[in-house]
Amino acid sequence: MNDRNLTMMTDLYELTMMQGYFKNPTDQTVVFDAFYRTNPCNGGYAICVGLEQVISYIRDLHFSPDDVEYLRTLGIFEDDFLEYLRGFHFTGDIYAIPEGTVVFPREPLLKVIAPIMEAQLVEPVILNFINHQSLIATRAARVCQSARGDAVMEFGLRRAQGADAANLGARAAVIGGCIGTSNVLTSELFHVPVKGTHAHSWIMSFPDELTAFRTYAELYPKACILLVDTYDVLRSGVPNAIKVFTEMREAGVDMKGYGIRIDSGDIAYLSKKAYAMLSEAGFEDAVISASSDLDEYLINSLKQQGAKVNSWGVGTNLITSNGWSAFGGVYKLAAIKKGEGEFQPTIKLSENSEKITNPGNKTVFRLYDKKTGKIRADLIALEGESIDPEKDLVIFDPQETWKKTRLRAGTFTVRELLVPVFRNGLCVYESPSVMEIRDICSREKDTLWDESKRFVNPHEVYVDLSDKLYDMKKKLLEQMSMKDM
Repeated sequence: MNDRNLTMMTDLYELTMMQGYFKNPTDQTVVFDAFYRTNPCNGGYAICVGLEQVISYIRDLHFSPDDVEYLRTLGIFEDDFLEYLRGFHFTGDIYAIPEGTVVFPREPLLKVIAPIMEAQLVEPVILNFINHQSLIATRAARVCQSARGDAVMEFGLRRAQGADAANLGARAAVIGGCIGTSNVLTSELFHVPVKGTHAHSWIMSFPDELTAFRTYAELYPKACILLVDTYDVLRSGVPNAIKVFTEMREAGVDMKGYGIRIDSGDIAYLSKKAYAMLSEAGFEDAVISASSDLDEYLINSLKQQGAKVNSWGVGTNLITSNGWSAFGGVYKLAAIKKGEGEFQPTIKLSENSEKITNPGNKTVFRLYDKKTGKIRADLIALEGESIDPEKDLVIFDPQETWKKTRLRAGTFTVRELLVPVFRNGLCVYESPSVMEIRDICSREKDTLWDESKRFVNPHEVYVDLSDKLYDMKKKLLEQMSMKDM
């Protein structure tokens, strides 16, 4: 799964456009922005993930002899273009926001600066990796937030839409805050913790539940989480678990990582009753894990009901992002230059103002409150602009320009989000490990105000335009409105 050439994983029209550019030579270098317009799950933020896979894809970008011969069979590509593809590779620049970073709508998550044929070809795979993993990481962040510090495990392998979705989705879930995954291949590929218990079939394969529990405890005394809902949680499962835990304690077993899992029924009621029974037997520190079609809303409700769960296994609703199935990232042309000239901004118009693009070669600045470290706003600016935190800064909503905020000198700090990843086709960026990205993401989430983390009607973080970018956009809109369409 790691060693596949994905160059042919593109939309046909990318290749037909490439042949069009090839047949009509143009010395054009372009800027494309990858961004999204709406936060997933009607939330207040997203988590940017997928860059490591984009890097691997770009590094290996080439058409094999078999690829070229397959394209020949389609009967729409000419020989000279097919010969050109044999030597194709990426020669441009890519800038991106590092994985694990909190991001917001309309700001470039990734920027491609390259000859137009190269920039055109890479669109689908870039969006595929970023859209999918950013969606799952964002959902994981919400689930982990609802757990309020409890451990959350990703359990979605069997419900994911295919092998790639399972492995990369689990990767993204760990980045978003899960402590590990049940997926062994994800653990092997990305060096993340792998954890699990046992199935109901384990219990059912033994003459009785107690024997099944004892056998499991003998095999895994340091990770003895017993599934107690095969028959009856309170009359059978928990009492039998307590018998086994008592035998382990009397045998001098180091009682760490032990407990029960409840996979059905009224989790709030059953966990409270189970906790009382465990505590009365002297096992008040036992893990009480819950699974069963959980999501952030159900976990939040269970916490409000006083459920005595301290570990959550979340599967289907996380790995598929049930209820919000797509991230919605897009890839739009922002600037063109011919030869050694200057970049000329381009803009896409729409009757929907949200779909009007931001022109030009841009960067993104994040503005933090100096006292709290929380995000005040993001500012999309033109490449080469800078912000002096020792001077007052007035920012405004680019749609409703009368909404303005003055950031006083010395009260805020500035961070440029986009970092170089490829220069002249060579990778200049080293991806952190998944667990390091998870730590980055944890720190990033701490920069959000609580109001932006609400599940219902979250506060919207300002994403504004610099004066220069706003004036450029306004000028282009006025010019376009004067043209005959």
